[in-house]
Amino acid sequence: MPLLRPTLYFHSVCEITPQLLRERRIAALVLDVDNTLATHGHPAPFQGVIEWLDRMRLAGIKLLILSNNSRRRVAPFANRLGLAFTSRAFKPLSFGLRRACRQMGTAMSQTAIVGDQLFTDVLCGNLAGAKTILLDPIAPEDGPLFRFKRVLERPFRKRYPREGI
Repeated sequence: MPLLRPTLYFHSVCEITPQLLRERRIAALVLDVDNTLATHGHPAPFQGVIEWLDRMRLAGIKLLILSNNSRRRVAPFANRLGLAFTSRAFKPLSFGLRRACRQMGTAMSQTAIVGDQLFTDVLCGNLAGAKTILLDPIAPEDGPLFRFKRVLERPFRKRYPREGI
């Protein structure tokens, strides 16, 4: 599998269903925060995320937040959702993802990393041997680095088939 190709591609995290995860033999989701569960830097998840998390928990899906952002940003957000977390994960390096799997007690092959960035989330999961779920960003970011990365991602995203829409 090419390193920048996601296993699945959705518009929103809320489109991921327990049934789809069972069919793909996914027992755990490792979730990014910014532009995946909330807009960048926002303290609350976007509409529908709380209910989606409840459906995942009810289905027995293990959940953990893995973010490159600081503990100061991630801890209050994760605590609000009742999720374990790792901040400063240094994605695309895979040691944070490996630690998340150990913490949840799942094999890499049973785990999917979910996020909005090809060069961090998808690359991290593919390097580690996990499944990867790419999402459309919730909102555009302001920083020049983010805008530059989105320009680089655009031709790849156009080639990937989307699920759920």
